[in-house]
Amino acid sequence: MVRQREDRTNFFEPLDLSKIKTYSIKERKNLSNIKLFARPVLPTDGIHAFFESLPEILASANLRKVIDAIVLAYQNKHPVVMAIGAHVIKCGLSPLIIDLMNRRIITALAMNGAAAIHDYEVALIGATSEDVALSLKDGSFGMAKETAEAFQAASAQGIKEGRGLGRALGDKVIEEKNPYNDLSLMAWGAKLNIPTTVHVALGTDTIHMHPNISGRDLGEASHIDFKILSSVVSKLEEGVWLNVGSAVIMPEVFLKALCIARNVGHKVENFVTVNMDMIQHYRPQTNVLKRPTQRGYAITGHHEIMLPLLRMGILSKLGTGDE
Repeated sequence: MVRQREDRTNFFEPLDLSKIKTYSIKERKNLSNIKLFARPVLPTDGIHAFFESLPEILASANLRKVIDAIVLAYQNKHPVVMAIGAHVIKCGLSPLIIDLMNRRIITALAMNGAAAIHDYEVALIGATSEDVALSLKDGSFGMAKETAEAFQAASAQGIKEGRGLGRALGDKVIEEKNPYNDLSLMAWGAKLNIPTTVHVALGTDTIHMHPNISGRDLGEASHIDFKILSSVVSKLEEGVWLNVGSAVIMPEVFLKALCIARNVGHKVENFVTVNMDMIQHYRPQTNVLKRPTQRGYAITGHHEIMLPLLRMGILSKLGTGDE
Protein backbone atom coordinates (compact mmCIF):
# COMPACT_ATOMS: atom_id res chain seq x y z
CA MET A 1 0.00 0.00 0.00
CA VAL A 2 1.43 3.36 -1.05
CA ARG A 3 1.15 6.04 1.62
CA GLN A 4 0.25 9.52 0.47
CA ARG A 5 2.67 12.28 1.42
CA GLU A 6 1.40 14.77 3.96
CA ASP A 7 0.50 18.14 2.44
CA ARG A 8 2.87 20.67 4.10
CA THR A 9 2.01 23.61 1.83
CA ASN A 10 0.77 25.77 4.69
CA PHE A 11 3.30 24.57 7.30
CA PHE A 12 5.02 28.00 7.60
CA GLU A 13 2.93 30.81 8.97
CA PRO A 14 3.70 34.35 7.75
CA LEU A 15 6.32 35.95 9.99
CA ASP A 16 5.09 38.72 12.24
CA LEU A 17 6.92 41.93 11.26
CA SER A 18 5.54 44.05 14.07
CA LYS A 19 8.70 43.56 16.14
CA ILE A 20 11.10 44.73 13.43
CA LYS A 21 13.62 47.33 14.67
CA THR A 22 14.22 50.35 12.48
CA TYR A 23 16.51 53.38 12.59
CA SER A 24 16.73 56.79 10.96
CA ILE A 25 18.22 56.88 7.45
CA LYS A 26 20.30 59.80 8.71
CA GLU A 27 22.25 57.38 10.93
CA ARG A 28 23.04 54.94 8.13
CA LYS A 29 26.49 54.50 6.55
CA ASN A 30 26.17 54.86 2.76
CA LEU A 31 28.54 53.74 0.02
CA SER A 32 27.38 56.42 -2.40
CA ASN A 33 26.78 60.09 -1.74
CA ILE A 34 26.55 63.30 -3.74
CA LYS A 35 30.13 64.28 -2.93
CA LEU A 36 31.21 61.35 -5.14
CA PHE A 37 28.87 62.10 -8.04
CA ALA A 38 29.99 63.13 -11.52
CA ARG A 39 29.79 66.78 -12.50
CA PRO A 40 28.72 67.89 -15.98
CA VAL A 41 31.49 69.85 -17.65
CA LEU A 42 31.81 71.36 -21.11
CA PRO A 43 34.43 70.62 -23.77
CA THR A 44 35.67 74.18 -23.33
CA ASP A 45 36.48 73.42 -19.68
CA GLY A 46 39.43 71.29 -20.82
CA ILE A 47 40.66 67.75 -20.28
CA HIS A 48 41.76 68.34 -16.68
CA ALA A 49 38.24 69.44 -15.75
CA PHE A 50 36.89 66.33 -17.46
CA PHE A 51 38.98 63.97 -15.32
CA GLU A 52 38.20 65.92 -12.18
CA SER A 53 34.49 65.63 -13.02
CA LEU A 54 34.47 61.82 -13.09
CA PRO A 55 32.54 60.13 -10.28
CA GLU A 56 34.66 58.83 -7.40
CA ILE A 57 32.85 55.51 -7.61
CA LEU A 58 33.89 51.98 -8.71
CA ALA A 59 35.87 51.79 -11.97
CA SER A 60 36.03 55.55 -12.40
CA ALA A 61 37.53 55.92 -8.94
CA ASN A 62 40.02 53.14 -9.72
CA LEU A 63 41.06 54.84 -12.95
CA ARG A 64 41.84 58.01 -11.04
CA LYS A 65 43.80 56.02 -8.45
CA VAL A 66 45.84 54.40 -11.22
CA ILE A 67 46.55 57.79 -12.79
CA ASP A 68 47.60 59.16 -9.41
CA ALA A 69 49.88 56.17 -8.77
CA ILE A 70 51.63 56.52 -12.14
CA VAL A 71 52.09 60.26 -11.72
CA LEU A 72 53.45 59.80 -8.19
CA ALA A 73 55.88 57.11 -9.35
CA TYR A 74 57.03 59.32 -12.23
CA GLN A 75 57.53 62.36 -10.01
CA ASN A 76 59.51 60.34 -7.46
CA LYS A 77 61.55 58.60 -10.16
CA HIS A 78 60.17 55.13 -9.43
CA PRO A 79 59.56 52.54 -12.16
CA VAL A 80 56.44 52.40 -14.29
CA VAL A 81 56.58 49.14 -16.22
CA MET A 82 54.11 48.18 -18.94
CA ALA A 83 53.61 44.58 -20.06
CA ILE A 84 51.54 44.16 -23.21
CA GLY A 85 49.95 41.57 -25.43
CA ALA A 86 49.75 41.68 -29.21
CA HIS A 87 46.26 43.16 -29.40
CA VAL A 88 47.53 46.45 -27.99
CA ILE A 89 49.72 46.93 -31.07
CA LYS A 90 47.07 45.72 -33.51
CA CYS A 91 44.69 48.33 -32.09
CA GLY A 92 47.10 51.06 -33.18
CA LEU A 93 48.26 52.13 -29.73
CA SER A 94 52.03 52.04 -30.27
CA PRO A 95 52.28 55.83 -30.82
CA LEU A 96 50.77 56.46 -27.40
CA ILE A 97 53.12 54.06 -25.65
CA ILE A 98 56.09 55.55 -27.52
CA ASP A 99 55.01 59.00 -26.35
CA LEU A 100 54.97 57.81 -22.73
CA MET A 101 58.40 56.23 -23.25
CA ASN A 102 59.78 59.46 -24.67
CA ARG A 103 58.41 61.35 -21.68
CA ARG A 104 60.15 58.81 -19.41
CA ILE A 105 56.84 57.98 -17.81
CA ILE A 106 57.13 54.36 -18.93
CA THR A 107 60.54 53.19 -17.72
CA ALA A 108 60.44 49.59 -19.02
CA LEU A 109 58.37 47.64 -21.53
CA ALA A 110 57.76 43.90 -21.74
CA MET A 111 55.79 41.98 -24.36
CA ASN A 112 54.98 38.49 -25.52
CA GLY A 113 56.31 37.07 -28.78
CA ALA A 114 53.21 37.94 -30.80
CA ALA A 115 53.47 41.60 -29.79
CA ALA A 116 57.09 41.67 -30.95
CA ILE A 117 56.09 40.16 -34.29
CA HIS A 118 53.42 42.81 -34.88
CA ASP A 119 55.85 45.53 -33.79
CA TYR A 120 58.47 44.38 -36.29
CA GLU A 121 55.95 44.08 -39.13
CA VAL A 122 54.58 47.56 -38.48
CA ALA A 123 58.12 48.94 -38.69
CA LEU A 124 58.81 47.02 -41.90
CA ILE A 125 55.64 47.56 -43.96
CA GLY A 126 53.36 49.81 -41.89
CA ALA A 127 50.80 47.03 -41.49
CA THR A 128 50.27 43.77 -39.60
CA SER A 129 47.69 41.13 -38.59
CA GLU A 130 46.91 38.92 -41.57
CA ASP A 131 43.51 37.37 -42.28
CA VAL A 132 43.97 34.09 -40.40
CA ALA A 133 40.72 32.46 -41.51
CA LEU A 134 41.62 33.05 -45.16
CA SER A 135 45.29 32.02 -45.07
CA LEU A 136 44.71 29.01 -42.83
CA LYS A 137 42.78 27.26 -45.61
CA ASP A 138 45.85 26.73 -47.80
CA GLY A 139 48.44 26.58 -45.02
CA SER A 140 49.99 29.94 -45.85
CA PHE A 141 49.13 31.48 -42.47
CA GLY A 142 52.20 32.92 -40.79
CA MET A 143 54.58 32.04 -43.59
CA ALA A 144 55.88 35.54 -44.38
CA LYS A 145 59.63 35.03 -44.53
CA GLU A 146 60.96 38.46 -43.51
CA THR A 147 59.65 38.32 -39.95
CA ALA A 148 61.11 34.90 -39.21
CA GLU A 149 64.45 35.87 -40.76
CA ALA A 150 64.66 38.98 -38.60
CA PHE A 151 63.83 37.10 -35.40
CA GLN A 152 66.40 34.40 -36.05
CA ALA A 153 69.13 36.92 -36.81
CA ALA A 154 68.24 38.98 -33.73
CA SER A 155 68.11 35.90 -31.51
CA ALA A 156 71.61 34.83 -32.51
CA GLN A 157 72.95 38.37 -32.12
CA GLY A 158 71.18 38.88 -28.82
CA ILE A 159 72.85 35.77 -27.41
CA LYS A 160 76.28 36.61 -28.80
CA GLU A 161 76.33 40.10 -27.33
CA GLY A 162 74.25 39.34 -24.22
CA ARG A 163 71.66 41.94 -25.17
CA GLY A 164 68.68 39.61 -25.23
CA LEU A 165 65.91 39.38 -27.82
CA GLY A 166 64.07 42.68 -27.35
CA ARG A 167 67.13 44.92 -27.55
CA ALA A 168 68.59 42.94 -30.46
CA LEU A 169 65.33 43.27 -32.39
CA GLY A 170 65.17 47.00 -31.63
CA ASP A 171 68.74 47.47 -32.83
CA LYS A 172 67.98 45.43 -35.95
CA VAL A 173 64.95 47.55 -36.82
CA ILE A 174 67.12 50.67 -36.52
CA GLU A 175 69.97 49.16 -38.56
CA GLU A 176 67.61 48.07 -41.33
CA LYS A 177 66.30 51.63 -41.65
CA ASN A 178 62.80 50.28 -42.08
CA PRO A 179 60.26 52.76 -43.45
CA TYR A 180 58.15 52.96 -40.29
CA ASN A 181 60.77 52.72 -37.55
CA ASP A 182 59.20 55.65 -35.74
CA LEU A 183 56.26 53.37 -34.85
CA SER A 184 58.33 50.51 -33.42
CA LEU A 185 58.26 50.07 -29.65
CA MET A 186 61.40 47.92 -29.79
CA ALA A 187 63.28 50.50 -31.86
CA TRP A 188 62.35 53.27 -29.44
CA GLY A 189 63.36 51.06 -26.53
CA ALA A 190 66.80 50.72 -28.11
CA LYS A 191 67.05 54.44 -28.93
CA LEU A 192 66.05 55.54 -25.45
CA ASN A 193 67.93 52.74 -23.68
CA ILE A 194 64.68 51.67 -22.01
CA PRO A 195 64.57 47.95 -21.17
CA THR A 196 62.28 46.37 -23.76
CA THR A 197 61.98 42.63 -23.35
CA VAL A 198 60.32 39.87 -25.37
CA HIS A 199 58.99 36.72 -23.71
CA VAL A 200 58.29 33.86 -26.09
CA ALA A 201 56.39 30.63 -25.54
CA LEU A 202 57.66 28.22 -28.17
CA GLY A 203 54.89 26.95 -30.42
CA THR A 204 52.56 29.92 -29.92
CA ASP A 205 53.82 32.30 -32.62
CA THR A 206 53.85 32.19 -36.41
CA ILE A 207 57.65 32.39 -36.69
CA HIS A 208 58.01 29.09 -34.82
CA MET A 209 56.69 27.30 -37.92
CA HIS A 210 59.64 28.43 -40.06
CA PRO A 211 62.51 26.03 -40.82
CA ASN A 212 65.19 28.68 -40.22
CA ILE A 213 64.07 29.39 -36.65
CA SER A 214 66.21 27.87 -33.93
CA GLY A 215 64.24 27.12 -30.81
CA ARG A 216 67.53 27.06 -28.92
CA ASP A 217 68.49 30.57 -30.05
CA LEU A 218 65.02 32.03 -29.60
CA GLY A 219 64.63 30.46 -26.19
CA GLU A 220 68.06 31.52 -24.94
CA ALA A 221 67.66 35.11 -26.19
CA SER A 222 64.26 35.33 -24.54
CA HIS A 223 65.66 33.85 -21.33
CA ILE A 224 68.20 36.69 -21.23
CA ASP A 225 65.23 39.06 -21.49
CA PHE A 226 63.54 37.26 -18.61
CA LYS A 227 66.57 37.86 -16.44
CA ILE A 228 66.67 41.51 -17.53
CA LEU A 229 63.00 41.88 -16.61
CA SER A 230 63.65 40.22 -13.26
CA SER A 231 66.22 42.93 -12.62
CA VAL A 232 63.65 45.57 -13.56
CA VAL A 233 61.09 44.02 -11.20
CA SER A 234 63.66 43.96 -8.38
CA LYS A 235 63.50 47.80 -8.43
CA LEU A 236 59.69 47.99 -8.54
CA GLU A 237 59.29 49.16 -4.93
CA GLU A 238 56.95 52.21 -4.90
CA GLY A 239 56.47 51.84 -8.64
CA VAL A 240 53.65 50.63 -10.90
CA TRP A 241 53.25 47.46 -12.99
CA LEU A 242 50.67 47.60 -15.78
CA ASN A 243 49.50 44.45 -17.51
CA VAL A 244 47.70 45.48 -20.70
CA GLY A 245 46.03 42.89 -22.88
CA SER A 246 47.93 39.75 -21.87
CA ALA A 247 45.77 37.06 -20.32
CA VAL A 248 48.38 34.36 -19.69
CA ILE A 249 52.02 34.85 -20.67
CA MET A 250 52.88 38.24 -19.17
CA PRO A 251 51.06 37.62 -15.85
CA GLU A 252 53.00 34.37 -15.50
CA VAL A 253 56.30 36.02 -16.42
CA PHE A 254 55.67 38.80 -13.92
CA LEU A 255 54.95 36.40 -11.07
CA LYS A 256 58.17 34.46 -11.68
CA ALA A 257 60.26 37.63 -12.05
CA LEU A 258 58.83 38.93 -8.77
CA CYS A 259 59.61 35.65 -7.03
CA ILE A 260 63.23 35.83 -8.21
CA ALA A 261 63.58 39.44 -7.04
CA ARG A 262 62.30 38.58 -3.58
CA ASN A 263 64.26 35.33 -3.40
CA VAL A 264 67.59 37.08 -3.88
CA GLY A 265 66.80 39.66 -1.22
CA HIS A 266 65.18 42.66 -2.92
CA LYS A 267 62.35 44.41 -1.11
CA VAL A 268 59.45 44.54 -3.56
CA GLU A 269 56.35 44.94 -1.41
CA ASN A 270 54.89 48.43 -1.76
CA PHE A 271 53.81 48.91 -5.35
CA VAL A 272 50.69 49.23 -7.47
CA THR A 273 49.55 46.74 -10.09
CA VAL A 274 46.98 47.31 -12.83
CA ASN A 275 45.28 44.97 -15.25
CA MET A 276 43.70 46.55 -18.32
CA ASP A 277 41.73 44.26 -20.60
CA MET A 278 38.39 43.82 -22.32
CA ILE A 279 37.45 41.15 -19.77
CA GLN A 280 39.14 40.21 -16.52
CA HIS A 281 40.82 36.79 -16.80
CA TYR A 282 41.90 34.48 -13.99
CA ARG A 283 45.68 34.83 -14.26
CA PRO A 284 45.89 38.61 -14.40
CA GLN A 285 43.46 38.87 -11.49
CA THR A 286 45.39 36.33 -9.43
CA ASN A 287 49.02 36.82 -10.50
CA VAL A 288 48.96 40.58 -11.07
CA LEU A 289 46.26 42.06 -8.84
CA LYS A 290 45.89 39.76 -5.81
CA ARG A 291 48.97 37.70 -4.96
CA PRO A 292 51.78 40.24 -5.40
CA THR A 293 50.33 43.35 -3.74
CA GLN A 294 47.57 44.87 -1.65
CA ARG A 295 46.97 47.61 -4.23
CA GLY A 296 45.78 46.07 -7.46
CA TYR A 297 43.28 47.71 -9.81
CA ALA A 298 41.26 46.20 -12.65
CA ILE A 299 40.35 48.56 -15.48
CA THR A 300 37.98 46.85 -17.89
CA GLY A 301 37.35 48.09 -21.41
CA HIS A 302 38.60 48.09 -24.98
CA HIS A 303 42.28 48.97 -25.28
CA GLU A 304 41.65 51.44 -28.08
CA ILE A 305 39.50 53.46 -25.67
CA MET A 306 41.02 52.86 -22.25
CA LEU A 307 44.71 53.33 -23.05
CA PRO A 308 44.21 56.75 -24.70
CA LEU A 309 42.04 57.68 -21.73
CA LEU A 310 44.75 56.61 -19.29
CA ARG A 311 47.43 58.55 -21.14
CA MET A 312 45.35 61.72 -21.21
CA GLY A 313 44.62 61.33 -17.53
CA ILE A 314 48.34 61.09 -16.76
CA LEU A 315 49.23 64.12 -18.86
CA SER A 316 46.30 66.05 -17.43
CA LYS A 317 47.51 65.33 -13.90
CA LEU A 318 51.03 66.44 -14.84
CA GLY A 319 49.81 69.62 -16.50
CA THR A 320 51.90 69.71 -19.68
CA GLY A 321 53.10 66.15 -19.21
CA ASP A 322 56.71 67.33 -19.33
CA GLU A 323 57.20 68.15 -15.67
